[in-house]
Amino acid sequence: MKADVYEKITGQIVAELEKGVRPWFKPWNAEHAAGRITRPLRSNGIPYRGINVLMLWSEAMTKGYSAPIWMTFKQALELNACVRKGEKGSLVVYASTVTRTETDTDTGNELEREIPFLKSYTAFNVEQIEGLPPQYYAKAEPRLETVQRIDRAEAFFAATGANIQHGGNQAFYTMAQDRVQMPPFESFRDAESYYQTLSHEMTHWTRHPKRLERDFGRKRWGDEGYAMEELVAELGSAFLSADLDLTPEAREDHASYIASWLKVLKDDKRAIFTAAAHAQRAADYLNALQPTVQQEAAE
Repeated sequence: MKADVYEKITGQIVAELEKGVRPWFKPWNAEHAAGRITRPLRSNGIPYRGINVLMLWSEAMTKGYSAPIWMTFKQALELNACVRKGEKGSLVVYASTVTRTETDTDTGNELEREIPFLKSYTAFNVEQIEGLPPQYYAKAEPRLETVQRIDRAEAFFAATGANIQHGGNQAFYTMAQDRVQMPPFESFRDAESYYQTLSHEMTHWTRHPKRLERDFGRKRWGDEGYAMEELVAELGSAFLSADLDLTPEAREDHASYIASWLKVLKDDKRAIFTAAAHAQRAADYLNALQPTVQQEAAE
């Protein structure tokens, strides 16, 4: 796989940020017969992860797709369907390795080394494909409940065991005290804004040495290490909001981060991949703390 896949994807995200649009912000509220879809899905129903979530969210926004399911040209043919003539697919990537045999200069022995690299393939949204079985296009029945799902968010964060305190007018995580500080719930304009902000701070919470030990070398506010950690928290919040079926709105302070994110992304074409991977690990960590996940692991 050519290395310029990093440049291509980073360039797409930079272009969106330069327009003031965060490509990971939506859409994750697609209604479908299979249920409320939050992340893009493969043809087998398995959600995409990491950088592919951002890429396909961005593609769905740009091209106006509401269906959440994506598949390859071959997968469409296997279902006796076909991609419409003239349709252009979307890039999806995955990590792979190649084994290279090298000679140890000290001993003369041959050693095998695994070298990681990115591979890619093209996926099409089901709205670009004709002849698929009806369930791929089916819309969901309208939902009547509006607030019950917030209970799930409340239970989700409680299950993490994090020290979350309320008061004041700022949201932050302090590693020195291992504490998440949140303004009072009532001070937010709506419940989803509260949980989105909490998702952001809880992503920071995972960076503690006794958890994921994430450190980008941040020394002061506004440096590249700080910007990178904030980007991870931003993406982590987007992933968690998707997992928790929340539809957040832009926080007022997010605009101030865009310039620092742009600098990081322009200086390092792999930065968005790194940030997305760390955000995915943070979301996985918080999801693994949930009682149902722990019970399944014990069985």
